[in-house]
Amino acid sequence: MVKLPSLKFLRRSNDETPNVSETASHSTVLDVGAEKLGKTYARALLAATQADGSTEVVVQDLNAVCDEALQHNPKLQMAFESPQISADEKCRVVDRLFGGNSHPALIKLMKVMAGRGRLGYLAAVRDAAVDLADEAAGRVVAEVRTAVPMSDQLRGEVTEQLSQRLGKSVRLRESVDADLIGGMIIRVGDTVFDSSVASRLDKLGKSAAAGFARQLMEQSDRFSSSA
Repeated sequence: MVKLPSLKFLRRSNDETPNVSETASHSTVLDVGAEKLGKTYARALLAATQADGSTEVVVQDLNAVCDEALQHNPKLQMAFESPQISADEKCRVVDRLFGGNSHPALIKLMKVMAGRGRLGYLAAVRDAAVDLADEAAGRVVAEVRTAVPMSDQLRGEVTEQLSQRLGKSVRLRESVDADLIGGMIIRVGDTVFDSSVASRLDKLGKSAAAGFARQLMEQSDRFSSSA
């Protein structure tokens, strides 16, 4: 996770100490315009990176900003959303936190969004950019639900099997469902592959189930030894 410095240096445009809990009235989750704005800025970002072939790198950097910084630092997200913090101050925050680690095209976009009061929509931009990059690369997104997190080996096997089955490059979107007793469920668009009925994927499902069983056994052993 990206280690962020203190946010105490944030100031209102009138130099008063801000209350970052005073967020903008809009929400990137609830605002119905978030998706549209996200696509608009995402298209601009990808267009700016196509010439030098840096699209994948920029999308990775954008993922890191959203998943490692904003998700784990709600005060930073609130600061990005707050109308009480000036655009210039937000740009300085962007430079200070991400200038040395993120692609210049992403830094430029974030500053443009700050200047237009849209920096709070960065997560929506990420979602749109990932989808657009997948579409441009001909990748298919497969949603994979398992009882426990997949190992790197299992993740690679699932990706390979799906790529062969679909004839396209595949990106996994993983989720864990503790109520799923064993195996896995895979959805690609409107098609659902249940590992209990798909022969080749069934072997992978059994690997996931075995991992789930091992985890239960380890937890049981730890409990017994501590009793």
